[in-house]
Amino acid sequence: MAFTFKGGIRLDEHKNTARSPIVPITAPSVVRIPLSQHISTACVPCVKVGDLVCKGQVIGQTQEGEGCLIHASVSGKILEISSITDAQGRQTESILIENDFEDRLSDAPAPCDKDLRTLTPEQIVEHIRLAGIFDAGTTPLPAFEKLSHAIGKADKLIVNCTECEPYVTANHRLLLEHPEQVVGGIKILLRALSLRKAYIAIEDNKRDAVKAIAKLDFDPEMIRICIMKSKYPQGDEGQIIYALTGKELPFGKPPADIGCVLFGAETCAAIYNAFAHGEPLIRRIVTVDGDGVDSPGNLLVPIGTPVSDLIRFCDGELSSINTIISGGPMRGQALCDTDSPITKDTCAILAFSKKQKRTPEKEGSCIRCGKCVESCPMQLVPRELYRRFKKNDLTGCEKYGVLSCTQCGVCSYVCPARLELTSKIGSAQTLLRSAPKKDTASPESSESERKEQS
Repeated sequence: MAFTFKGGIRLDEHKNTARSPIVPITAPSVVRIPLSQHISTACVPCVKVGDLVCKGQVIGQTQEGEGCLIHASVSGKILEISSITDAQGRQTESILIENDFEDRLSDAPAPCDKDLRTLTPEQIVEHIRLAGIFDAGTTPLPAFEKLSHAIGKADKLIVNCTECEPYVTANHRLLLEHPEQVVGGIKILLRALSLRKAYIAIEDNKRDAVKAIAKLDFDPEMIRICIMKSKYPQGDEGQIIYALTGKELPFGKPPADIGCVLFGAETCAAIYNAFAHGEPLIRRIVTVDGDGVDSPGNLLVPIGTPVSDLIRFCDGELSSINTIISGGPMRGQALCDTDSPITKDTCAILAFSKKQKRTPEKEGSCIRCGKCVESCPMQLVPRELYRRFKKNDLTGCEKYGVLSCTQCGVCSYVCPARLELTSKIGSAQTLLRSAPKKDTASPESSESERKEQS
């Protein structure tokens, strides 16, 4: 019987590229590399305009000299250091590199030439840090930070191979084509954590990936493959942990606090490549799909490549495209600029034509059908959060657990009244996080709360 969690929904999968092999894209003439690609400390440039850089050379680091490093994905000349707006609407510095197509390689980081059994956890963490490896989980963080926090606390390593968003198949293809890289990374993480067994979570719609891993020669006591029920949002950290252990992840707490640590399949592969080949994280697999491209596929892409290059590579015509989404359709971000760069957490680019443009539906009235409550994976009451927000009652929103919402979008998807539940809940979260506690409720909402309680 497949592991699962409470709530969630079954979506039309649209896994059109599941049989599309990974194809390296031709490196672009210029790459623009943002210096902030995760929620940890942003980097500052350690190069200047006019410098010549090698492929894999560090071009961004934190002011303290630590943090998740940023590397050049091509060799060439620094043309510009300027501010851009990222997919989340945040301002961040970026470095524009003109590709000289010489592929001159940096000599750091170097492959690890020591026996894995002789490495200390601190040495493993440092090698991962120098490779700039980032884990795009529910909480996107540099992999070394997540690993450091888990050492000595986590007794269960879980590798997230679920990939539950529609369209996205990048990790599925990685498991099919390079399962040895994923397992190799798992062995390194087990060594760092002083653990003997890892759990690979794979949805039941990827049985071929299970077979690909099972064919490898490894100690069966080292890895247990756990088949998860295919539904959304199965890939959330909290849902995987609950499905496998029965433990609930407390709001605001990292998984290590309840004895678990999660890494994605691509993170494990990147760790293996850093140790085996000295390769920093300068490229990633990206699924390109949607009716705006004629030849959807999975591409191996240098970080900083313009989105427009991927669309053209897949025979898409930019003039006919109405919407471009970075990531999956449920949680992805709509892009305003077709030259937005691919970053370390870009798992997919979805291009939809003007034919697919939907006229926004007018919100109806809540009929209290309970679908949003039944489907919410966090066991919240979205309709109540929506109602409280509309009344400017942020205190009531907080009381009903609004900050626990993971913005999965399930409530809006199932709502027959087409209420903008997810966006309103997200607005409430933003206001609560930015406003002093005493300002979270208006006098009118407080009076309303007192009347309801009486």
